[in-house]
Amino acid sequence: MTAGKKPVIFCDFDGTITLSDNIVAIMKEFKPEGYEPIMKRTVDQEISLRQGVGDMFALLPSSRKDEIVDFVIKRAGIREGFKEFLAYVRQENIEYYVTSGGMDFFIDPLLAPFDIPADHIFCNSADFSGEHIEILWPHPCKDPCSNGCGMCKTTVMRRFPEEQYERILIGDSLTDFEGAKIADLVYSRSILTDKCAELGVKHVPFQNFFDIMNDMKQKRQQGVL
Repeated sequence: MTAGKKPVIFCDFDGTITLSDNIVAIMKEFKPEGYEPIMKRTVDQEISLRQGVGDMFALLPSSRKDEIVDFVIKRAGIREGFKEFLAYVRQENIEYYVTSGGMDFFIDPLLAPFDIPADHIFCNSADFSGEHIEILWPHPCKDPCSNGCGMCKTTVMRRFPEEQYERILIGDSLTDFEGAKIADLVYSRSILTDKCAELGVKHVPFQNFFDIMNDMKQKRQQGVL
């Protein structure tokens, strides 16, 4: 860590703030015909996240919106320590952004109790006006990223120049790989921990937000954050 830089946090949503991946859960619960090969190709990185997620949701009728939202809200679960972690970063005046490959129709209601400003939540949108769900991409990749991320985390992160900011990424999965490469510090779980080890990226594994908060407190006491 470099003294004098301002820390800024970019936190994933699905499987990080929530206990499981909501997009995967939606597909497995509602089982639209043809989703499985698309999901496999997406996970195997044969097609981009943007294409894969867009194609899977296009299989679901818009008429099922309320069912899908109810399902996610009832089962998502918020990871332990999230409320306390938010209180801590606010107390320390550390900027905090949610950067998610998920969609606003389930992210917004799940985050509503936590009073996170709307302009601090970056995610995808969904249009239910047609026969099938259409995913919209308000935060696409910009140079130098051309991975078809959908919600491009590296593009958001690059708004905060590395010369001025200590960029901290919190995440767990495929959507976090590119961001991890340019972060100064990564808090990781699940697949992201394995990927960071493989890439040689500095990372701190976590199980809950208390783990992250305690590590950040220790680093600040040491003057390295």
